[in-house]
Formats: sequence, structure tokens, C-alpha cells
Amino acid sequence: MHKDLEEDVSAAARVLESNWTGRYTVPATGLYPHQWSWDSAFVAIGTRHHEPARARAELVTLLDAQWADGRVPQIVYDIGRDDDYAPGADFWQAPTSGLVQPPVHAWAAWLVHCADPAGSAHEGFLARVYPRLARWHEYLHVRRAGDVGLPIAKHPWETGTDNSPLWDVALERVPPEARTSILRPDLQHAGSGERPGNRDYRRYYRLAEAYRDAGCADDVPIGFAMVCPLFSTLLAVSELALARMAQALPDAGCAAPSGHRTDTHEAAAARVIAAMDRHLWDETLGLYVALDDTTGEQVRRATVNGLVPLLLAKRATTERSERMLATLTGPGFLGGGTFLPSVSREDPAFDPALYWRGPAWFNTTWLLLRAVRALDRDDLAPRLRQHFALAAAEGFPEYLDPDTGTGRGTRQFSWTAALTLDVLLADESGLLR
Repeated sequence: MHKDLEEDVSAAARVLESNWTGRYTVPATGLYPHQWSWDSAFVAIGTRHHEPARARAELVTLLDAQWADGRVPQIVYDIGRDDDYAPGADFWQAPTSGLVQPPVHAWAAWLVHCADPAGSAHEGFLARVYPRLARWHEYLHVRRAGDVGLPIAKHPWETGTDNSPLWDVALERVPPEARTSILRPDLQHAGSGERPGNRDYRRYYRLAEAYRDAGCADDVPIGFAMVCPLFSTLLAVSELALARMAQALPDAGCAAPSGHRTDTHEAAAARVIAAMDRHLWDETLGLYVALDDTTGEQVRRATVNGLVPLLLAKRATTERSERMLATLTGPGFLGGGTFLPSVSREDPAFDPALYWRGPAWFNTTWLLLRAVRALDRDDLAPRLRQHFALAAAEGFPEYLDPDTGTGRGTRQFSWTAALTLDVLLADESGLLR
């Protein structure tokens, strides 16, 4: 291993070791002191290279907090640190948040299994997580099904891209008023110009209060119901991962649960993809857009969320795949600067510093890197890999300025370190390998 590469690998591993609690990895010890759902999935993907047993524990710990209805909660709280983050367990009156996050978990679990099949089989990892992940997906397909058959997010926090312009119009319908005192411990770790504003937070809390007060029931309208292309894409990819698990389970010494077979998950993925093609594709923008389930209208904004479906490009028409690649390399995204912004540079809301309104995020860059490698686009992979070349030098930040590469947000961020490890150490090109 080259010396510089070895140093970066060691630095990333130290971040993950520092943020490991003994049961799971916190996203960052100051700003995010609990277990976050999709963060843990990304952490497991990176940790599998050097600590596969810990990667398995990461996912099992998260799934141990699964609700009876099948949902995997957005946050699992460390009750002893409840005063370090808001809203906390006291707000939810429960040890977890009632919200969810994008379903990348089954894909992560499959990658973790493939990294150490012998250790996975010894622990019975697939047999342990598969039925829980199948119930998680069933929750999304049934309880969260919107009018077009795709899962809806009940809150911007559920999309993982909290203040994306995709949610602006829907949030305008939410009064910027909340009963809860709104604390902003996040501003101790990042500048106000990098975080959503207080008016945004009043709306976030108003929605969270409404959902909590409804008992976190998904059939009660609370004023926000959005279909996100990133969320739907990860559900489809994870269904394909569940298909791999169902196929592998007999070899692991146990059978897949009744009603869950390879073709079941393949069919579920196909339904998601077909609905996305029918309801979320925007030919003019050359990517997928969000859908407001309340009004039935598309939200025609160009964001990285709408490029993540490139992960499914081999199951799409060649013309649509080429159109998305042209958008990715066009002036709004890679063609307009050095790094991949979260919002098109041509969008009026673009801000290179402000959270999900412009900065380059490591997880979405990783998703697009996976996509172009699976498409054998060796010309694009180096453009995306260069994000990770800066990670160690910038202190493993939450995200980068998309033009200068300057680190922004909090530092020593776990998924940045984990996905940097994956980029530096992985040699697979297949999506589900």
C-alpha cells in the first residue's frame, strides 16, 4: 500500500474507532451523540473492510430498536446524553425518534455479509437481519405508500436531505410555529451560514409535534407528504439486496421466511422502478424529481437526489441513462465546478455553504461513484473519487464546498471516514458485490 494511502486509511480508521461506543458508531461525538439510522448503514459499509464483526454489530444494534410496525427509527437515543441533542427522547417520549430515514440498510447488510461470509455465517448474521429488513421494507411499501405507490416522507428529516429545495413549497404550507422550545446545539459545531435557519426549525418542530401527537400514525395527514427519488432508489436497491439474501439463506443453513423469496424482492424493486419512471422522471431537467403527494404535483428542482437513480441505470432505458449522465456531467453538476453539489449550480437556491442546498456530500458522491463504476464509466469515476482524496486533509468533514473543496459542517464525521475507507480499499465495481 502506498504510504499516503496507508496514512489516509489509518486516519479514517481512527475516526471510526473514536466514534465507536462499544455497540454502535455515533456520527460525530459533539453534534450527533446518538445512533442515526442511515449513518450506521454507511458506517457499516466502510467498517466491513477492517472490522467486519463490528460492522455486523452496528446493523444488529440498530435493528434491535425496530418498532413493532416494522419501521427502523431515524435516531436511537443514548438516554444518558439526551441533553446534548434536540429534539431528544423527552420530545418523542420514547427511546427513539418516531421518524425514519432512507432505507439503505439491506444493501449495507449484504455488503457486510460479502466482506466476511464465514464470520457472517458463524454469527447467523443473515438469518438474524433478513426478516427484520423484510419487515422494514413491508412497512415502507404498505404503511408509507403514497398515491403513486412510492413511499412518502412525513418530514424533511426522513429524506436525509433536510433542507433541500425539493421541500420548500410543501414547507411553506407549514406554519413556522411550534410549542416546543427550540434549542440549537448544532450551532456550536457549525456556523449559522451552514445550517438551516430558525424559521426552518420552527417548521421542522411543528411537523414533528404533529406526527408525535398523532401517535406516529402514518394514516394521519400532518401537512407534509413527499416522494423522494433518493429514498425510492435506495428502497429498490435494497430490495435487490434482499433478493440476494433470500437466495443465500439456504446455503447459510436456514430458509428464508415464508412469503419472502428472491422473486418477491425482485418484483418489489421492479414496481418501485416502474413507478419512479412513470411519476418522477423529468425529461427537461434530465433527472428524477420529487413529488408532492398532497397535491400530486412534481417538484421540478434539479438536485443530487434526482441523480442517485443512476444506481438503477442498468434497469432503465439506455436513452434515460445517457440523459442522466449528461446531466451529471453538465454545467449544473460536475461540468460546472470541481465537486458534485447537492443542488444544481443553475438552481436559484444554490448555496455552496448551506447544508443540503449546495455543498458536496460524501454519501451522495459515494452513491454516484458506485453508479458510474457499475456502468463502466471509468472516465467519470476519478472525478468523483477526488472528493475522498480531500477527506483526511480536511479533517473528515460532513461536507465540502463544491467549488473550493473546503471542509464544512462538523469534523471527524463517521460516514465520511467510513466511505473514504470503502473508496480507498474496495475493488468491486458491481452494485451489489
